[in-house]
Amino acid sequence: MSAFHRTRTIHLLSTFMAGALMPCWATTARAEEVGADDALPEITVTAERRAESSQKVPLAIQSIDGEALAKTGYTSVTDLQYTMPGVQYDPTQGAAFQIRGVGSTSFDFSNAKSVSVVVDDVVMDGQRANGLTGLVDIQRIDVLMGPQGTLFGKNATSGVIAVSTVKPKLDEWSLRASASFGEHDERILNATANVPLGPIAALRISGFDQAFDGFGRNVTLDRKVGSQHEYGGRAKLYLEPSDSFNLTLSGDYAYHWDSSVRTPVSGQPAAVTAILNELGVYPGPKSADTADSSFGEIITEEWGTSLRASAKIGDHDLTSITAYRATRYDNSTPASLTPYDRYAYIPFNLGELDTDKFSQEIHLASPTGGFVEYLVGAFYNRLHARQTQLQWSTGGAPLYDANGTPLPTLIALTGAIGRPGNASLFDSVNETMAVFGQLKFNLTPQFSVALGGRYTHDNNSQSLDYVTIHPLKVAGYNPNFVASSAAPAFDFGRVKGDNFSFRIAPQYQLADNLMVYASYSTGYKPAGIAFVGNKYAPYEDETVKAWEAGIKSEWFGRRLRLNLDVFRSDFKDFQATILTNIPDGAGGTINATVIGNAGGLRTQGVEGNLVVQPMRGLQLSGALTYTDAKFTDYVYNATTNYTGSRLTNSPEWSGTAAIDYDHEFGSGMGLRAHADYAYRSEYWTVVGQPDYSNVPGYGLVNARLSVTLPDRKVEVGVYARNLFDKYFSTGWQQYGVLGLLHYTSPNARHTVGGFVNVNF
Repeated sequence: MSAFHRTRTIHLLSTFMAGALMPCWATTARAEEVGADDALPEITVTAERRAESSQKVPLAIQSIDGEALAKTGYTSVTDLQYTMPGVQYDPTQGAAFQIRGVGSTSFDFSNAKSVSVVVDDVVMDGQRANGLTGLVDIQRIDVLMGPQGTLFGKNATSGVIAVSTVKPKLDEWSLRASASFGEHDERILNATANVPLGPIAALRISGFDQAFDGFGRNVTLDRKVGSQHEYGGRAKLYLEPSDSFNLTLSGDYAYHWDSSVRTPVSGQPAAVTAILNELGVYPGPKSADTADSSFGEIITEEWGTSLRASAKIGDHDLTSITAYRATRYDNSTPASLTPYDRYAYIPFNLGELDTDKFSQEIHLASPTGGFVEYLVGAFYNRLHARQTQLQWSTGGAPLYDANGTPLPTLIALTGAIGRPGNASLFDSVNETMAVFGQLKFNLTPQFSVALGGRYTHDNNSQSLDYVTIHPLKVAGYNPNFVASSAAPAFDFGRVKGDNFSFRIAPQYQLADNLMVYASYSTGYKPAGIAFVGNKYAPYEDETVKAWEAGIKSEWFGRRLRLNLDVFRSDFKDFQATILTNIPDGAGGTINATVIGNAGGLRTQGVEGNLVVQPMRGLQLSGALTYTDAKFTDYVYNATTNYTGSRLTNSPEWSGTAAIDYDHEFGSGMGLRAHADYAYRSEYWTVVGQPDYSNVPGYGLVNARLSVTLPDRKVEVGVYARNLFDKYFSTGWQQYGVLGLLHYTSPNARHTVGGFVNVNF
């Protein structure tokens, strides 16, 4: 996107907000007449492990509650990137969130996530999983920007996405259900029931089932590419035997299946392009078609349980969170593009990953309001991952000849020369122990200073072994195998690390609804072990120093909320992932991802958000973020210099705008309307490759219109997601001789449907 078009889009976004807000100023000027119902609702967060107003916390926070999230029509936690500027999700190379341009995208199992997803105080750190599937019964989601660790169990160098689900309610029977049906056979079904169990207990159960068809096709198998199906549920049992003690026992399960695979864009061998064209597949930036003889699919299962215990000890609050979680991630992602009797590259690419984790966190919080407030805690986390991966290649030869005879020898890219076995077995254990705490000194009624610290000890280990998987159940016959590369010099590695990180955050209350703050914090990610193309390649730990200053304000009887902040983070030895070449066993090379340390990284920018409620039932909101994220020192193998390159999946400009209207007529009938807009300026998805991996800037518009019956127990409406059918690609990859491939997103197409909600 040109500078002119980028500037015009940002101008249109700001003009939209300004024009929408202009009629509000005359109304807000009469603030002295405003009643409590006309004011903006207070946002309560637990960013500092206490329930408090977001406007009083000296930290940049972006928040969205469950009701607002439902209005957008988004169904996946990864869609948060379209509701919160500064948040991005990278589906490639391990899949992970980014905040302020920074995140971890790596296939290495010992690599910790830069952005932690925390659901009901449990860290979701399983590899290839986000810990939350299906946005049902959400209380709110808070994104804490910048390094977090002095108040959270798991250290995070870039930020925390804290998800809170609705707590069971005593003495209340309720049932909520929703059904949506739309284009592309889209269905979104969910239900939640709250059941009281006597005077001291309650049970809350929720479930969901959602699916849609893809918009690409596999012409060889006559199946759609990009389809998805998810279902699952959550149960929470709440016990409150006394005012000073309560327990919450939670359990959840989620299943995810999709057929989102890489499809060709350009740069394929001429013979491959000719075959594709002959079959009706025309590679291009908007094509999601392929002709592979195998169907690519990914299956993820997640389940877990946690026990949260809270007790009052005098004026203090003691909290314990014990959790166990497990995931299963099976991927079948062949990479040949054409029928196997015409051309093949990697016809068999299968992985089976199983993880399990145990965590224990405990913290003690003092009462608030005194000269000194404090919180101290301890955290233990052990994550075990075990993956079997096979990649069997033909080196470009057809898998079957004209008579249907299979190729007698396959190249085991996941084997090792001189070692038995045709598949790799990775086994890793990431263990973390930490103590953390914060002191807050209320020096005057207006001025306070928070001092936080965290000591962390990490113990990460990983091994690489080779196993034999019987090819009959995978390939349908018994070929011979030849390995493509030598075994690693070391097949086991362990790294340990110790770190002390801290945070200093002064804040000053200029008025009841006007606060300024600043903070300086440090963060840390442990070192890890990587095996790339059988090469033992450990990497160093990562550290960050971060500065932030901001203002939080509310005006006109709390009918206008304006928050602004500036930030800068300097990373040292940033754990970055790039593509490199490894031998393919046929005299050529294949692209593989490798993680290593970039000497320096800097991200800096400005964030702002505005919310206005000019009258009861009408709310307008907008947010805009500018992020400048670049490598300041990144020389790879002394041959490639990425210094000065922008970070991947990091647009310079991102913004959102929304309008909500809710009116009840004298008859008891109601009208609800919602529209939102999300904008991203251009970015790219491969380090140092802005030309072929460029994603032009785009904007998405969603809309929703509904009527409510008297008593508001039934709501019926229509919705449109990506109203103007704006296409964009979510990722680009150079994949050896197969050329440029990409992924597509279901959000990159127009979807219209209807819905009904019931609430009893």
